[in-house]
Amino acid sequence: MGRFRRTTVAYHASAIKRQKQNVKRNKRNRAARTRVKNVVKAVREAIRNNDKAAAQEQLKAATSVLAKVAAKGTIHKKNASRKVSRLARTVNAMA
Repeated sequence: MGRFRRTTVAYHASAIKRQKQNVKRNKRNRAARTRVKNVVKAVREAIRNNDKAAAQEQLKAATSVLAKVAAKGTIHKKNASRKVSRLARTVNAMA
């Protein structure tokens, strides 16, 4: 999907440039959202394995990733905050 389809946009230069930018941003945002899913999954996996030390370590990494992705606007700041809050609450509740 490295190429964009020119048939879907106008043929003037600004529209072509806009389409190129959209493709590039889409790839970047998709990668960031995938990274968020993976770090959240890692925290939940550590919680499932009942390993509090690993869960805390993964939570620290997840918090960092979520903050960076939210700062860039890929996900909303409150969405990131909610995810961190729920993960932290679950990790802190571990025996």
